[in-house]
Amino acid sequence: MIIEFYKYHGTGNDFVLIDNRSLFFDKNNIELISKICSRHTGVGADGLILLENDNHYDFKMIYFNSDGKQTSMCGNGGRCVISFAKKLNIIDDNVTFLAIDGLHEGIINDDIIKIKMIKVSNIDEVHNGCLLDTGSPHFVKFCTSVNNINVFQSGRELRNNKEISEDGVNINFTEIIDNSSIKVRTYERGVENETLSCGTGVIASALSAHSKGLVDSNRIKISTLGGELFVSFDFKNVYDNIWLEGPAIEVFKGQIWIH
Repeated sequence: MIIEFYKYHGTGNDFVLIDNRSLFFDKNNIELISKICSRHTGVGADGLILLENDNHYDFKMIYFNSDGKQTSMCGNGGRCVISFAKKLNIIDDNVTFLAIDGLHEGIINDDIIKIKMIKVSNIDEVHNGCLLDTGSPHFVKFCTSVNNINVFQSGRELRNNKEISEDGVNINFTEIIDNSSIKVRTYERGVENETLSCGTGVIASALSAHSKGLVDSNRIKISTLGGELFVSFDFKNVYDNIWLEGPAIEVFKGQIWIH
């Protein structure tokens, strides 16, 4: 079987996107998804996203990590699938779609894609850091210089630390730059390595920094290895109206032969 796909990235966080409105793709084939995402024997990506029809909204997003397993929400992937839906001519510049964590809204302004994320009501302080769920579970560790962190080693240790989470968690090393900007490096579970950026991770870092009084703006610029993202929000007892903003770029279109 030949599968047509598109490759996208959001600040270096890269994805294989497939139009699955005809439901031809086997979502239970973990080995196939992992093979497609492999950087040595497949297309190469941090994750794979299927776009499917939905009865109530513009479309449905199904997301898999590069290990082939369906997982929690991906912010950068959400921004990329919005751009993909626009390319397929199924939306205009405003969109509502369903993902694993519920309903999302999106706004397109050329290559800049904004996505509205779920509310965050709890930020727990554990293990000298912050634990919260921004669509995916994240642990935020504040550092004086993220450039000096061995993200693969330290991230893997914290990701599997049962004192932080019994189920494993994404790890964000976060450096405060000034009152409205931070720098973040992320170790992602499921990828089991550092990624060039992580949408739900930078949201977690921005909200954690705000909750601890380390930044005072409600629009935070985040520098990642893959580029700049912006997180804006309202805060009245809970974090609401959370938007993730940044570029979503089509890299290429291709076909892969599945034996």
